[in-house]
Amino acid sequence: MAALRLTWAAASVTVELRDTPTARQLLAAVPFDAPINTWGEELYFTTPVKAALEADARQVVEPGTVCFWVDGDALALPWGRTPISAPGECRLVSPCSVLGQLREAPDLLATARDGETVRVESV
Repeated sequence: MAALRLTWAAASVTVELRDTPTARQLLAAVPFDAPINTWGEELYFTTPVKAALEADARQVVEPGTVCFWVDGDALALPWGRTPISAPGECRLVSPCSVLGQLREAPDLLATARDGETVRVESV
C-alpha cells in the first residue's frame, strides 16, 4: 500500500502500511506531530484518527509491528516487553488493530524518549 516515516530526535523509521480502513485514515491525516510516550519497550503517541477496532486485532504481536490502539487514538509500536508481557512476547495493553511493520530493526524504537516529539509524514 503506502508508507509513513516517523522521525524523532535520535532516529527515523519507515512503516510499511497494510491496506486497512485505519491505515487509510492515518494516511489521510498526515503530516502531524505528537508527543511520544513509552510503556516498557513500547512507544506510543496520539493521532488525529478515531477508528473502530478491526476484525484481526491482536494483543500479542511481533517486535516492530505497528498497531492502532483504539482506546487512545494512538499508534503503538512495541520492540520488546511491556509491563504486562510474559517472557519473550510483546503484549499490548489491549487488542489493537495491526496496521503494518517497520522496515528497520525494531530496536531503533528504543532511542525515543518520553515527551519528545515525533513527526509523522507520508513517504
